[in-house]
Amino acid sequence: MNTLQKLCLGLTIVGALNWGLVGLFQFDLVASIFGGTEEILTRVIYTLVGIAGIINIGLLFQDLD
Repeated sequence: MNTLQKLCLGLTIVGALNWGLVGLFQFDLVASIFGGTEEILTRVIYTLVGIAGIINIGLLFQDLD
């Protein structure tokens, strides 16, 4: 696993944890840290997490042995 994939995996985990908090407690941690869902930095984080998820699709097709 290269550095880009590790970074993307970390961002994907952050996104998954955030969605877990939203689902369980209706609490959006990313939005609360960066000032709300309409703030540009929050939207940048959401976009980066989405791109990281797309990049991580490649992990499904790699042999991790």
